[in-house]
Amino acid sequence: MSSFISKRVQSLPPYLFSIIDEKKKLLQKKGVDVIDLGIGAPDLPTPPFIVNRLIRELENPGNFKYSSYSGCKEYREAVASFYKKQYNVDLDPDTEVLTLIGSKEGIAHVIPALIDPGDTVLIPDPGYPVYRTATDLAGGSCADLPLDHEDYRPMFTHISDSIREKAKLMFLNYPSNPTAATIELDIFESAIAFAKKHKIAIIHDSAYGLVTFDSYKAPSILQVNGAKEIAVEFGSLSKSFNMTGWRIGYVAGNREIIQALSKVKSNTDTCQFLPIQYAAAEALNSDLSSVDENNHIYKQRLEKMINALRNIGIAVKKPRGTFFIWAAVPSGLTSQQFTEKLLEEAGVIVTPGNAFGPSGEGYFRISLSVATDRLDEAVKRMMTLDLEVMNHDSNH
Repeated sequence: MSSFISKRVQSLPPYLFSIIDEKKKLLQKKGVDVIDLGIGAPDLPTPPFIVNRLIRELENPGNFKYSSYSGCKEYREAVASFYKKQYNVDLDPDTEVLTLIGSKEGIAHVIPALIDPGDTVLIPDPGYPVYRTATDLAGGSCADLPLDHEDYRPMFTHISDSIREKAKLMFLNYPSNPTAATIELDIFESAIAFAKKHKIAIIHDSAYGLVTFDSYKAPSILQVNGAKEIAVEFGSLSKSFNMTGWRIGYVAGNREIIQALSKVKSNTDTCQFLPIQYAAAEALNSDLSSVDENNHIYKQRLEKMINALRNIGIAVKKPRGTFFIWAAVPSGLTSQQFTEKLLEEAGVIVTPGNAFGPSGEGYFRISLSVATDRLDEAVKRMMTLDLEVMNHDSNH
């Protein structure tokens, strides 16, 4: 059978979270009560006002036709209006906004829209694995965008001349998956200046842009003067409005990049179901109070888990955004060893940091997107771990 499969796909590793899901199913078959803190899929329900709009649109038979390839006008205008209210950024909904079937789909399609086989793509290390796999599928060459290990900010001066000269595209992601790192606008200003100087397009993945805590407000890269000359920003309603299964997102910014992505998409899909687009417009046009309520719950969970980790001697920095915690594994253990121990001894799944790139080794990621009572149970189990025993075991 393998003779029918392309070398490109044969060389592609299995998607990390599908492996975790299979391991989870095997343990559950054995009767293990597994608590999955590995995958970042919100457990909270989609707000009722969004669901109600969907139901109303489902009652209109006219909505059962194909959408336009770029998405319905109401949704694209809602994205533009959201950017004006949230960031004071002006967007033309006809040329600077494109509807996506979730931002993951858009990321997979934008790479072949912008690079040719052999072109180099700068990818944050550690970073969301799809950036690498989508580049591989497009026949591109992945190069690490080094991040400092204190705040996980890009270190442009650490990129070699040879890589910089070959790079055609660069990914950024703040608030970050997996590190939960957040930045201020000056980092985007530096990125835009670097990219313009070296003629490198920027894709900013802002999937967690609204998942922030206390007074912190994540900036948009499009707030930087001249950003639209070289950058686009991907957004998703999955995390902020608990709409993961709805598969709805957008890209905004540089019209040339958007036009190229639209050309790829119009040859591979026919956009998202119209009632979902209308419901998503309702979400973006809202006062975002439902987002604030979600963030309040995530913050409570965050503080609970951070206290638990610190109590068992795990060093961790409190993040200002995302529903992830990025923590250092206990000394003497690799990321894989620690996550396996946690699964075997506590029945808790977390993600090893090395799954997100070489610089993720020595760390693990926890997702807080589980019901609070299950998180309480995970905390209780983790509190029983004897890290001294684990360290002793790892040395034998």
